[in-house]
Amino acid sequence: MELSWLSWLYQAVAQVIIWIHTAYSTVLNPDSGLTWALTIITLTVFMRILIFPLFLKQMRSSRKMQELAPKVQELRKRYKNDKQRMNQEVMALYQGAGANPLGGCLPVVAQFPIFISMFTVLQNMANGHAKYGMTKELVDSARSAHIFGAPLPANFWMSSAEIAGFDAGVVQTKVVLAIFVAVSSLTTFLTVRQSVTRSIAQMPDNPMAQQQKILMYISPLFAFFSLNFPLGLILYWVTTNVWTLAQQHWFYSRHPMPQYDAKGNVIPIQAKPGLIAKLRKTTPEEQAPPPPPEPKIIRQQPSRQSRSKRTGSKKS
Repeated sequence: MELSWLSWLYQAVAQVIIWIHTAYSTVLNPDSGLTWALTIITLTVFMRILIFPLFLKQMRSSRKMQELAPKVQELRKRYKNDKQRMNQEVMALYQGAGANPLGGCLPVVAQFPIFISMFTVLQNMANGHAKYGMTKELVDSARSAHIFGAPLPANFWMSSAEIAGFDAGVVQTKVVLAIFVAVSSLTTFLTVRQSVTRSIAQMPDNPMAQQQKILMYISPLFAFFSLNFPLGLILYWVTTNVWTLAQQHWFYSRHPMPQYDAKGNVIPIQAKPGLIAKLRKTTPEEQAPPPPPEPKIIRQQPSRQSRSKRTGSKKS
């Protein structure tokens, strides 16, 4: 699946692959599976770092929506018989607070062209096509690489003759690919579950909650479409899933769910200390309780007498 308008991105991805592989080849065998696995993993991490600002924007927008949840619930009750007015008021509330309900789509939209580019470049490498600035030697190096005995360009439905052409065992290749697909399915489920659980907790009355739960259990099935993908692309997908899982866990642990008082106002929650603060050893002086405050000394000064009393004169 090659899209002409993404040709510049194909070339960019291919160039980054060349740079990363060249760097690892200075200390590792350029044709080894380890070198190519590290190349794909590093490329994935690099791409995710590029879209990290979008993730932060998404999470901040989501946090604002959490804080607005009581007000949204109030608007829903007030305009429950007028859905058009209710939607208008809810959107006006979000816009006034700077929250974007569609902010969660930004990382997905940004990642989609990257995934298409990765798929196109790796698929051409698997087919032995030297395109987008790649040399024939580099493509042949990738095609000869094995990860746990499975060829990098192999997919699960590849015939036994094709797998044997890569000087690899058929059973071993199928087992490795099946394990990678299973890990991809598991990490997809955990990533979606983490997000859906948070969403349902922040808005228990969300009418889309049931659909989100269904999506949570259906999403792992989409990972089985990767049985048609080469091993290198599955490795990319597993890496990006693990990155997303760790990234969401980091943000959710740093920004717990807001709590509300009886009036619906947000109760400020103290953020958890960072990793450096946890690892830093406290001194005995820091562990000791603070000393009680010293009693305040109040000096009694004589009251000021009127001028007539000080001079002894009588007031006329």
